[in-house]
Amino acid sequence: MKDKTVIITTLNDAWAEPGDNFTNEAFFMTPTYLHMMWRRIEFLGAVLHLGYNFVFTDTDIMWLRDPFKLFYKDADFQIACDYFNGNSYDLHNLPNGGFTYVKSNARTIWFYKFWYNSRELYPTMHDQDVLNKIKMHPLITTKKLKIRFLSTGYFGGFCESSKDFAKVATMHANCCVGLENKVNDLKILLKDWKKYMALNDDKRKNSHPSWSVPKSCR
Repeated sequence: MKDKTVIITTLNDAWAEPGDNFTNEAFFMTPTYLHMMWRRIEFLGAVLHLGYNFVFTDTDIMWLRDPFKLFYKDADFQIACDYFNGNSYDLHNLPNGGFTYVKSNARTIWFYKFWYNSRELYPTMHDQDVLNKIKMHPLITTKKLKIRFLSTGYFGGFCESSKDFAKVATMHANCCVGLENKVNDLKILLKDWKKYMALNDDKRKNSHPSWSVPKSCR
């Protein structure tokens, strides 16, 4: 993109090529999983250092609309939530590191280094839990990092779904364990979406659709 923004995802599990580090599913909170998550934070920090803004998206997130129109203009670091309390500035929101939009500047470059180095203080935690530990750290205020949390009304998931099909941009197979469960429910989600989009404009405006998921992810 013209503003040096890149969209990044990571190959995972069944989609990885034989011979690389990710040919087997990295089960939640195993040493392999923790290593993979922290390598991701280190890599994203390097992207920022090169001067690129980025959207990071997990592979288990279904993009339904262009999310760029919904990002906040004034934020350095914005992140999706498992649960959103209605206030995008409130640090008590529960973030999900599977979807982030980050602008490259001195504040975010510092923040990703700080986040990565904080793993040493919490060696048994993954990146998202460590983020919850450090998001209220006084240094973040001192550095004037602008954090915003994305509403689940637009950026939903299986933890807290987007209720309005006319507004939803992405849906994440979060609050779900197991690759097969995620794939099954994402297929159902896509069928729901295609059924909605197949309606003509009038029927779409007057419809009150709801998601058929989670099922396998319950």
